[in-house]
Amino acid sequence: MKKKILFALLSFLPFLTFAQEIAKKGLDQKIDEAFGAATGWFVQIIFYQIPFSESVKVYWVLFPLIIGAIYFTIYFKFINLRGFLTSIRIVRGNYDDIDHVTSLEAAGDSTPGGDAIETARIEDHEGEVSHFQALTAALSATVGLGNIAGVAIALSIGGAGATFWMIIAGFLGMASKFVECTLGVKYRDIDKNGTVYGGPMYYLKKGLKEKNLVGLGKVLAGIFAVMVIGGSFGGGNMFQVNQAFQLVENITGGETSFFHNRGWLFGLIIAILVGIVIIGGIKKIAKVTDKIVPFMVAIYVAASLFILIMKFDQIGNAFTQIFDGAFSAKGIAGGVVGVLVQGFKRAAFSNEAGIGSASIAHSAVKTKYAASEGLVALLEPFIDTVIVCTMTALVLIITGFVDTNNSGMNNAQAILLTSSAFGSAISWFPYVLTIAVVLFAFSSMISWSYYGYQGWSYLFGRSKKMEYTYKTIFCLFVIVGAASQLNSVLDFSDAMIFAMMVPNMIGLVILAPKVKGELAKFMNAIKPKKT
Repeated sequence: MKKKILFALLSFLPFLTFAQEIAKKGLDQKIDEAFGAATGWFVQIIFYQIPFSESVKVYWVLFPLIIGAIYFTIYFKFINLRGFLTSIRIVRGNYDDIDHVTSLEAAGDSTPGGDAIETARIEDHEGEVSHFQALTAALSATVGLGNIAGVAIALSIGGAGATFWMIIAGFLGMASKFVECTLGVKYRDIDKNGTVYGGPMYYLKKGLKEKNLVGLGKVLAGIFAVMVIGGSFGGGNMFQVNQAFQLVENITGGETSFFHNRGWLFGLIIAILVGIVIIGGIKKIAKVTDKIVPFMVAIYVAASLFILIMKFDQIGNAFTQIFDGAFSAKGIAGGVVGVLVQGFKRAAFSNEAGIGSASIAHSAVKTKYAASEGLVALLEPFIDTVIVCTMTALVLIITGFVDTNNSGMNNAQAILLTSSAFGSAISWFPYVLTIAVVLFAFSSMISWSYYGYQGWSYLFGRSKKMEYTYKTIFCLFVIVGAASQLNSVLDFSDAMIFAMMVPNMIGLVILAPKVKGELAKFMNAIKPKKT
């Protein structure tokens, strides 16, 4: 099968020169304009901004995400704090033995719904990856360009104070991740081969069926599946490779670079690597991400700590700027409200808590206790936002690269700004950051390919033909993303990703009591080990 994917990619090679030529002629811009005219209404609805003042406008999609996160934090009695140490113990494997019970009744039916494939024999062989692998697979889709470019953009608009609200948003998002990932495991499907199919499509359909809301569940699940497919091709694919290519081109000489006007070649290389990984499914993806994610996060955090140690005497002043800016900002993006909005916005865009995407990766975990993986998942926003985003912000502040007069930056400019901030203290680090960005983009693509395929299989079936059709299309979109400037397509894709929040949040609120029951079941199971 690997040969088939590689053959499909190589057979596309004759068309690459043609694609490059039409890109020069501006056909891609014409297509983009036509696509934007056709889909602009959807983008405007999803990213409609509610005006609070002349200078402060808030995306309406932030309200369900923030309000939902606050609700889950209170409903589960601050599980983001109470469950933190337990989640670390789970990742370390302290409770692995409770998943090796011989009686199905001891663990409970974790995939209700009555499907013929859900037999006791299959239930006793649940999952495909470890807790740590599920965490890294999900982290690989969220830790990425948002942590580098997104933070720079937030600080350019909201100043240093936006950092404080990013941290708060990350903390609250931990509760949303706990809920959605617990449901992802509880309502997953496992086929006769032990392959897991999970995510909002399944807990919306099966969970709402238990609440006698069959019609609503099917509609919401279908909407989510369509949105996650679109999001995987755009924001989870084309955007990632496009931004990575721009940084590679810049760091290797810009217009004099070998890759200049050869985005298709960069895309082809990445597409082949992506194809090799995603053929193996979640097991192969997890084997890659459990090595890439710790490595790239460690590099990034180590470089940040190195700069913070070098400029240790300025850390106190940096935190003073953060706290002063969070509560007493004046004239920056509309004062405190504007700063708060930027912090919450960038945190939501980065960690995707409440979007539902991460529950797809977490549903593949080897466990009979759904809440155990929900607890693991709450570490995600903590690592992504509270640690990595805060590190980026501190480096920008301490090195003096926060410019609130430069609020019109795009993602590519923001990445270069962050690169310059690191480069001001570590001259060679922009090259390391380029490697990190490529790894961030690569890991995001392979994880989003899994997310998109889960939506694809839900709609079109689980046959090998459908699987390789999706994966081939996904790899071809990698090439298109690197070679083109399709802004309207990417805007539409981002809108689809955030539209996933609508059906997902409805389901999370309705099914929250089910999560509470799963949490009680798991806590009772580990109680003897805790005492």
